[in-house]
Amino acid sequence: MTLLIFSNILLWVVVLIQLAVIFALARQIGILFERVSPVGAMVSDAGPGLGDKVPPLALPNLNGPGLTLGQAEGRAQLVFFLSTSCPICKALLPALKSIRADEQGWLDVILASDGREQLHRRLIETENLEAFPYVLSSELGMSFKVSKLPFAVLLDKEGKVAAKGLVNSREQLESLFTASETGIPSYQAAVAGMIN
Repeated sequence: MTLLIFSNILLWVVVLIQLAVIFALARQIGILFERVSPVGAMVSDAGPGLGDKVPPLALPNLNGPGLTLGQAEGRAQLVFFLSTSCPICKALLPALKSIRADEQGWLDVILASDGREQLHRRLIETENLEAFPYVLSSELGMSFKVSKLPFAVLLDKEGKVAAKGLVNSREQLESLFTASETGIPSYQAAVAGMIN
């Protein structure tokens, strides 16, 4: 009988310890979730600022007739700067295809880079990018002061910079649309605004 009471007490002690451990782990997971919450695109201060009108720039298009950036005739333009040797850029191509299909009513997605045309034509073929305007221009990258890739710029329908920044995930890419809609340029600016 004493052994039964002792084992019952021991069992309850183990159950209470497990509950305490589960509570502590749940608390830590909550803290980690707050610290690692999705972060938007990292905004760069270089190049045209938010709200600046981009001067119309006539550009060659590897997939068709030339296009004019900043003069979209009532359509927004998402310019995605990439490189043929950038694995993150290539990983974001399915997201860009999805965004292009989902937002085709108001948005043109433009791929942009510089370098050897032959490498870009190979990328277009292997990744099935024929439907995208594909600009090959070092002048474009210099005008936006793109120093790291992948980088994206969202121009509104009037040709003004609505959002821009480094993008390493689909969430960061989509954060440009959120920034444009809310007027808050980045997640970092939103957090800084909440602190101040």
